[in-house]
Amino acid sequence: MNNSKNLANAIKQAIEDCDFWRHEFVTPEHVLYAFASQDQFASACEWLPHDASWLITQLEKEFLSMEVVPETQKLVIEGSQQFSEMMSLAIKQAQYSDQNTLDVPHVVAAMLMLNDSQAAYLLDQFTGDEKGEFMQSLVSAYAVDETGEGAEGDDDDDANSPAPWRKLVTCVNDTYAAHNPLIGREAELERTMQVLCRKDKNNPLHVGEPGVGKTALIYGLTALIERGEVPERLRGAHVYMMDMGTMVAGTQFRGDFEKRIKMVMEGLAQEGNAILCIDEIHNLIGAGRNGDASLDASNMLKPYLESGAIRFIGSTTYDEYNRYIAKQKSLVRRFQQIDIAEPSVDDAIRIVEGLRPSYEKFHGVKYAAGVVEFAVRSAAKHIRDRFLPDKAIDLIDEAGAYRETHPLTTQKRQTVDRRLLTDILARVCKIDAEALKEQSNDALRTLESDIKKEIFGQDEAVARVVEAVQMSKAGLADDTKPMASLLFVGPTGVGKTEVARVLSERMGMKLVRFDMSEYAEKHAVAKLIGSPAGYVGYEDGGLLTAAVRKTPNCVLLFDEIEKAHPDIFNIFLQMMDYAALTDNHGERADFRNAIIIMTSNAGAQYASRASIGFTGSVSRGDAMLTTVKKTFKPEFINRLTDIVVFHDMSRQMASLILDKKLAQLQTKLSAKNVTLHLSTEARELLLTKGFTPEYGARELDRVIGSMLKPLLMREILFGKLKKGGDAVVDVKDGALRLV
Repeated sequence: MNNSKNLANAIKQAIEDCDFWRHEFVTPEHVLYAFASQDQFASACEWLPHDASWLITQLEKEFLSMEVVPETQKLVIEGSQQFSEMMSLAIKQAQYSDQNTLDVPHVVAAMLMLNDSQAAYLLDQFTGDEKGEFMQSLVSAYAVDETGEGAEGDDDDDANSPAPWRKLVTCVNDTYAAHNPLIGREAELERTMQVLCRKDKNNPLHVGEPGVGKTALIYGLTALIERGEVPERLRGAHVYMMDMGTMVAGTQFRGDFEKRIKMVMEGLAQEGNAILCIDEIHNLIGAGRNGDASLDASNMLKPYLESGAIRFIGSTTYDEYNRYIAKQKSLVRRFQQIDIAEPSVDDAIRIVEGLRPSYEKFHGVKYAAGVVEFAVRSAAKHIRDRFLPDKAIDLIDEAGAYRETHPLTTQKRQTVDRRLLTDILARVCKIDAEALKEQSNDALRTLESDIKKEIFGQDEAVARVVEAVQMSKAGLADDTKPMASLLFVGPTGVGKTEVARVLSERMGMKLVRFDMSEYAEKHAVAKLIGSPAGYVGYEDGGLLTAAVRKTPNCVLLFDEIEKAHPDIFNIFLQMMDYAALTDNHGERADFRNAIIIMTSNAGAQYASRASIGFTGSVSRGDAMLTTVKKTFKPEFINRLTDIVVFHDMSRQMASLILDKKLAQLQTKLSAKNVTLHLSTEARELLLTKGFTPEYGARELDRVIGSMLKPLLMREILFGKLKKGGDAVVDVKDGALRLV
């Protein structure tokens, strides 16, 4: 097999470099050093984070560590064992590509396949996750400049130069080794090979959700073909990948695109035993269409799909299949649909475990025992809008990248553990990390006492709220439901909304509040999940679904729910039962990490009459619950975790709340260097005026705002408290006065 001019020059340069450095053996590192010095190589990698000069610098450091032949000794240069192995693999790459000339991209692809090679390690670092794109750029760069002349001086340029159509497609046989190996999917692979071996309609169409491994299946099939582990009909087949963006790019005039399509199809047909893979095949619909003309890429390919001379493999998602391809009945009948389902959790663990060594090598880290299983199970549980194994692979990849950029100073071997993975998961899911840590429950232990410090006289209600939250945290609640769905019932001003606020603060969760009086009209229901298509506000989406997608770990408060239109409750049924809502764009919002709290005054007006009369034996709570059951539908009440009844305001509760309000006022006064002192009579007057069981704690706010704050305001602005001081408040003539 002949060598291209570029490859011959590189090997010659590698031998000269060996002589310069006084090295006895030509190694892949010397060859890579020569490649990095070529203009084509530099242009192929100019879009990577590192340029060719970085590679040259790293290789020169490596050369300094190699064994040197003394000047007094005669230097005889030979090829190393790895050099021979690399060239053998490169020749196989060229043969698989059905090319008679060995070129630089073949050698680079072979170099990436070497084990325990510093050249392979540096190339791996140099290209990162962009190996496939780098190989495509390399092939394009050398194809444009290739003359076809070999080391032996073959003058037949046209005979050895690649056909023009090859520049428009990528040969997967040359690049499959640079991608992650396919693990599992035996049934899908067997079905794909079975369809490819058919006489007619031998075109598989892989349909599956994003991230389940449709593209990986192509590389897995190519690997089987390269190893010869396929039926006789598929042996020696060349797998090509066509990108519609490359096909359309640069087509300025009418007919350019059609010419390219026809050139590629005829080239593949002449080659024989070719398989053309079209990723995102829905892009064929409308590609190249001009104005009202019906001719697009999909229509141009139909004759080739029918003939069977070229086998096609397409891949697309269910949404795009239904939107674009399902309408093209003539296109659908030419393909055999193969569903690529999301793997189970156990299968995903096996897949990610198989990929772990490559990620450990790339990031230079070690994944602790059990981390991969934890990543898969956590991703399956907490990431609802993506699919396995992609979302689990992203977790371990990002955790490895974080440890690589934030190394541990206490360890020589950098390790990725569950703690780090939990932090990464919290960022991806927008969930508080503490909510994901099963081992950290200190905040829950004191949650009840912490809430009781701010909520007075509602001990029973607080205890039931905390119990519902702790039940979910202990893992005894249903994983498919929200953490808790609670209905707070009680008179106004007794602390229903305040409990939700304090709970969100103590749990470190954001409080998302909806005032349900804004949803009294039937059409206002659409504001929560978005308006239907064709109506005003369709593009804005839903307020509720958008808020939960933005902050999944939250306390959702629906205040005064009885004021909302009854149709609202139909939305709540799905939210409380399946912890999910779908908005008008088809996007799902996940409520599994939310605590849903609804407040209602229903029945409060009847509670005070519960024990009136000689035979009044009905408790206040029972009276309120009776009204609640009349107000809300049975299916709504049946989905609640608990109904929490709040007591009426008592004088003792009012006294404690007054102290709390005065402490809050003192905090504001402290910023002005003012200290508030209330006499016993002044405090008693505020309590007497502010305590009414009918209006609850809000009456205390009004009394403080009307009787006490105006006194302080005038003195702070215009009087003796301008520069701070003590504000002593007493009672004179039945009113508050500053002494």
